[in-house]
Amino acid sequence: MGGQRTRQDQRGNPTRATKMDGHPSPRSHHQPPPPERDGSFNYDIESLDGGGGGAWRGRYESSEALLRYDDEAGGGPRQPLLRKRTMNTTSQIAIVGANVCPIESLDYEIVENDLFKQDWRSRKKKQIFQYIVLKWALVLLIGMLTGIVGFFNNLAVENIAGLKLLLTSDLMLKQRYFTAFLAYGGCNLVLATTAAAICAYIAPAAAGSGIPEVKAYLNGVDAYSILAPSTLFVKIFGSILGVSAGFVLGKEGPMVHTGACIANLLGQGGSRKYHLTWNWLRYFKNDRDRRDLITCGSAAGVAAAFRAPVGGVLFALEEAASWWRSALLWRTFFTTAVVAVVLRGLIEFCRSGKCGLFGQGGLIMFDLSSTIPTYTAQDVVAIIVLGIIGGVFGGLFNFLLDRILRAYSIINERGPPFKILLTMIISIITSACSYGLPWLAPCTPCPADAAEECPTIGRSGNFKNFQCPPGHYNGLASLFFNTNDDAIRNLFSSGTEKEFHMSTLFVFFTAIYCLGLVTYGIAVPSGLFIPVILAGATYGRIVGTLLGPISDLDPGLFALLGAASFLGGTMRMTVSVCVILLELTNDLHMLPLVMLVLLISKTIADSFNKGVYDQIVVMKGLPFMEAHAEPFMRNLVAGDVVSGPLITFSGVEKVGNIVHALRITGHNGFPVVDEPPVSEAPELVGLVLRSHLLVLLKGRSFMKEKVKTSGSFVLRRFGAFDFAKPGSGKGLKIEDLDLTDEELDMYVDLHPITNTSPYTVVETMSLAKAAVLFRALGLRHLLVVPKTPGRPPIVGILTRHDFMHEHIHGLFPNLGKSH
Repeated sequence: MGGQRTRQDQRGNPTRATKMDGHPSPRSHHQPPPPERDGSFNYDIESLDGGGGGAWRGRYESSEALLRYDDEAGGGPRQPLLRKRTMNTTSQIAIVGANVCPIESLDYEIVENDLFKQDWRSRKKKQIFQYIVLKWALVLLIGMLTGIVGFFNNLAVENIAGLKLLLTSDLMLKQRYFTAFLAYGGCNLVLATTAAAICAYIAPAAAGSGIPEVKAYLNGVDAYSILAPSTLFVKIFGSILGVSAGFVLGKEGPMVHTGACIANLLGQGGSRKYHLTWNWLRYFKNDRDRRDLITCGSAAGVAAAFRAPVGGVLFALEEAASWWRSALLWRTFFTTAVVAVVLRGLIEFCRSGKCGLFGQGGLIMFDLSSTIPTYTAQDVVAIIVLGIIGGVFGGLFNFLLDRILRAYSIINERGPPFKILLTMIISIITSACSYGLPWLAPCTPCPADAAEECPTIGRSGNFKNFQCPPGHYNGLASLFFNTNDDAIRNLFSSGTEKEFHMSTLFVFFTAIYCLGLVTYGIAVPSGLFIPVILAGATYGRIVGTLLGPISDLDPGLFALLGAASFLGGTMRMTVSVCVILLELTNDLHMLPLVMLVLLISKTIADSFNKGVYDQIVVMKGLPFMEAHAEPFMRNLVAGDVVSGPLITFSGVEKVGNIVHALRITGHNGFPVVDEPPVSEAPELVGLVLRSHLLVLLKGRSFMKEKVKTSGSFVLRRFGAFDFAKPGSGKGLKIEDLDLTDEELDMYVDLHPITNTSPYTVVETMSLAKAAVLFRALGLRHLLVVPKTPGRPPIVGILTRHDFMHEHIHGLFPNLGKSH
């Protein structure tokens, strides 16, 4: 993706009307330029071959445009991971993996032109029925495939990690401790290096959890590699290898990204390259339907990771999706239900012992239903304390993670070898901690009334022997020398008040908290759910043990509430986390306490910083639009942030002018204006998209005279599906056109493909109101029209870029702080 050029939105950035290749430039409406910003002025290098924005648009777009303004830091300028390391400052750019890439916006607006009207007038009931059936069929496939992938991930982790732990345990039983460490650390290092290599060289976008990228995509930010097939491949296998390597990370976040990638792959509407262009699939060649499918995919990912179908729906609603409606609720619910059915069937198959080591099929399920809590006022006070602790620890976790990711970016941008080296270093540190720290823990005699074999030998369980004599177990090894899922089961287990020493819990919490911070950000697919649940469950059990004399709640229940408090403090999700935890533990009686601790921890943490996924979205430079407008936007109007000149086309335009404009700009949309004698006065016809212009030019439906036609020849030659959006990165480009000089001097009628009803706002509308409208409707272009008559019919175009803080503060450096 790093070297791929993508189109940009047209926005009112300063340009100069010039001539190129001997063709007259498109007409432009001039306005006074905006105030110049401080800093060096960089020109867009991509304009040299027509791949990026206009060469002159970079004049006022200084490198300072990459600065973001952080509310929590007093409103001063603060850089995200994007630093001054690119000349392409006119594009919206973001970090995908460790590569700086230009990105596009998605467009959920319905283009109402003559072709669209003809399409819907001619669509029969049979076609509408096909569309509905296929949409449900696709969400069924998404649910089935995501469920199978989730099961495969867990099974692979259980078997790979199980073989590694079994080998180490056998060597320790023979008292070959150094050999055991070499075997344990060596297996971890090989698995980690393999995961980092495929991630760094094949799909850098697969690193991390992927939830911030999916969240940004559903907000309208499109970067092809985020959901590419290569990303899906690396996400699956990199996650298996990373978790099996003993890293303090989870596969739950990557499962959300995996579900979204599966949905994107199915929702591409077929492939012309591979001749998979079944007619029915053409219905999904638009951003609206793909957005719905990817929302279903993200919900399916949560359902597959946690076996929490309702929690998956609520996660998509609360955290992932920016647009929601009742029809989407039904589809996501159906998708997650399919996931639950698939997982149940596959796990039942594994109960027969046909799935290798730990043959229960994995998938964390912590059944605490055997403990029915009755809580008093003293217990509620303890819960409030847990919520406060979770909020403080969560805010601190996000702050430290922000600093660590910024430091890692310096290493990761040096190239794949450095990414792999960093991963290897973290792997060695993790192996040394998980193998070395249990030596500091005391050996504890096995309880006489233990419900399971003690010590546990050759399988997962609570009581790990490690270096202890027969009849004893090592509590810290029971947490470190298991898969992360089994460690959580041990912490959540009921009736084990005296199983873990206080010193054991303190050491384990410190190690997990620190390892979770340094692990996230390396070049492997890694989720934050498991580290956060592990750390939260540990300090929850600490609080439960300390308050044992005054509280009747089981320490296992305190561990659950501690996990909830830490999740609320880091991720700032409430409803979805609450339901996920209840589905995980099968304990509905805990609902009031979980709700209370989540609300308290989120409230406390919100006073420090934003949620972890929101922070990462900002650090990556993804132009995410919040549901609310910033207060400073109320002091500006729409006309303040657009600037000219603005490139427009006539309703009947010369082919050479169109080709010239497409070559020298990266604009995605162009206003179409009819002028006398075609109309009595200058009149805004609408907006024509770049992709539509390229299809029309390739069809060569040109005229020798500049006359307005009925458009019937265009309607006969083209169908609505000819202008449908292709798969990511596969559309026509201006370089694909080979027009003769004679054709460049001809004319083409743009009326049949012009969106005659684009969304418009008057130039005096407050920027805050325009921003809310822009996000609520899922727009890519918002046309600004003049307030008074006698002026050109369009002032400019607002795009996502124009609502970003760095753009506004670049235009108005002295603007008051946002709080």
